[in-house]
Amino acid sequence: MSKKDQGLSKYEVQRNSLNKMPVPDKQREEFAKEMVEDAKAAFGQEQTEQEE
Repeated sequence: MSKKDQGLSKYEVQRNSLNKMPVPDKQREEFAKEMVEDAKAAFGQEQTEQEE
């Protein structure tokens, strides 16, 4: 089997732009922080309601 028959090499696959990790942007980080705060508030309220 020649190299052409085998397809892309591991290096070529890893260099593909579709295989790069996404860079988090400022807007996504803020949204994630809001979700965490909302979840903490919701679970905190649930726990206090269940204890009563």
